[in-house]
Amino acid sequence: MSRHRRRHVYVAIQAVHEEQGFSVQLLCEVAQIQRSSYYKWVNHKPSPQEQENEQLTKDMLTLHEQVRGIYGYRRHTVQLRRQTGKPINHKRIRRLMTLAGIQSVIRRKKKQYPRSAPQHIAENLLGRKFHAEAPNEKWLTDVTEFKYGHSQKAYLSAILDLHSNNIISYVLGHSNNNKLVFKTLDQALEATPGATPMLHSDRGFQYTSTAFKRKLDKANITQSMSRVGRCIDNGPMESFWGTLKCEMYYLTTYNSFEELKKDIDTYIHFYNNERLQAKLNGLSPTEFRTKAA
Repeated sequence: MSRHRRRHVYVAIQAVHEEQGFSVQLLCEVAQIQRSSYYKWVNHKPSPQEQENEQLTKDMLTLHEQVRGIYGYRRHTVQLRRQTGKPINHKRIRRLMTLAGIQSVIRRKKKQYPRSAPQHIAENLLGRKFHAEAPNEKWLTDVTEFKYGHSQKAYLSAILDLHSNNIISYVLGHSNNNKLVFKTLDQALEATPGATPMLHSDRGFQYTSTAFKRKLDKANITQSMSRVGRCIDNGPMESFWGTLKCEMYYLTTYNSFEELKKDIDTYIHFYNNERLQAKLNGLSPTEFRTKAA
């Protein structure tokens, strides 16, 4: 398991443990990881360098937006050296830019596939206030990855209503692209005519695109985004991914996309309509939503 995938498993375990009350030992057994490894990750304190890298990344994202993407790693380095007064190495800045998906829009030395530098960044308006007074007040969205067959990948995009934890819409696709996310939003708006919620996401390339911002503005939806590297800012969405994977995905080996899609369809129907939740007064998300309406 790659370090990136393992980190997502840890986040999912933490979210399900905190939101649903499942024991860490059980969740680790289901995910097939050592409990000691999970606790090592939980208790890890960011080193001074990790904290500095996080701050540098934030500063780069801000600068990248201010200059409309025209700075490459050399000019970012010069600017950040002046801003911090520290002799920052250009190789470090280039690495952090790559991790954050930042790239200059001009002077590319060789042909490359288009890369999605953040075109629009929104503030974290949600602020971890994971409570909504009414349906369609606050929506969360994200994309997660599944594997099937011989290391083939599928991507699930979903939108969750914070009031009832109801999954408003979801789309399973072969590619993690704009089309997947845009279709999820279109389906959510079709299912909730007239809804104008706040929509919170991470800073994935689809959500920071100008085209996505135009769709939100057209629908009169307010956009909110997690801070860099803070999965917990989108905690309930991470919790849902963890619940889905622990209660469905990790229990089965999928040989085809069709098998995976069938089980996801079945599980989300079960989750929305039959899976009772204590914090919803013992109701299912759909029952709670219907009662509120």
